[in-house]
Amino acid sequence: MVTNDDLVNEYGMETSDEWIQKRTGIRERRYAPAGMGSSEMGEYASRKALEAAGLEPHQIDMIVFATLSPDWHFPGSGVMLQDRLGLNEGKHIRYTPALDVRNQCSGFLYGLSCANAWIRAGVYRHVLVVGAETHSHALDFTTRGRTVTSLFGDAASAVVVSATDDDRGIRGVYLGSNGSFAGTLCQKVWDLTEMPYIPRDEEGNGVVKPEMMWAHMEGRTVFRHAVQAMTTGLMEACGDLKVELGDIDLFAFHQANMRINEYVAKMLKLPVEKVPHNIHKYGNTTAATIPLLLDEAVRAKQLKPGDKVAMAAFGSGFTWGSGIIDW
Repeated sequence: MVTNDDLVNEYGMETSDEWIQKRTGIRERRYAPAGMGSSEMGEYASRKALEAAGLEPHQIDMIVFATLSPDWHFPGSGVMLQDRLGLNEGKHIRYTPALDVRNQCSGFLYGLSCANAWIRAGVYRHVLVVGAETHSHALDFTTRGRTVTSLFGDAASAVVVSATDDDRGIRGVYLGSNGSFAGTLCQKVWDLTEMPYIPRDEEGNGVVKPEMMWAHMEGRTVFRHAVQAMTTGLMEACGDLKVELGDIDLFAFHQANMRINEYVAKMLKLPVEKVPHNIHKYGNTTAATIPLLLDEAVRAKQLKPGDKVAMAAFGSGFTWGSGIIDW
């Protein structure tokens, strides 16, 4: 656990707990230790999800791994998770396919959309959807990087999506993107339009300038578009499924910034008790935020069988998504 005060006292960042909380609502976040990456965290979350579903790893037909922080440039972390789950050895060898999703804060909803479509089409019966992020290993802990660094934490969460004959489940997932804002929130640590893709010094060592190495964000533009996309995305989902906002029991919003979610809730006149937050504890964990929030809501008995859940996310790309589940 790394508090706002820790960023000041242990990392030497010129900021304050008050400054961060006022702008983001974040008090603390979690950092993975050196040597731990997204696939390892994803394994822990996946095993818990499989246990909750009453399934063994070999019963999963497909793995969808959403992350902007894969262990390596390539291959993706999905195959690393597949191996960590023991699917390539022992008496239950099954070379389960794995798909990596690179849609940042919208990654979980993009992955959920894939799982929903495959299952409805009869292609698969059980799909494991994982969101895992190791942000801390790629953040600028100088004062120069405080605006971005103070936002992000590490986490992994997972869900098992399965076919059912019951009148419940995922009713619909709705996605969108606007690539004209791709440079508004990005990290260009390598640029494959250049040759070589990382500049080299006289000895052949790669040299990455700060503006390429660290994440870049134009906060006000992101805030404005996030509010608009999440609001319209929720209305699109409700309109298509003929659901009133008042019918929703719980709103699971991507945890990027408390102020964004409060603004969306205010615009839609949502009851405060229906819009839980956990960003104050974990920061923005990108693809992991929505299933992490759902898991906590279930454990706290805030989300119960029969409840109707609405989800919304917005992130780099720009990409966004919304969805409605009958839990």
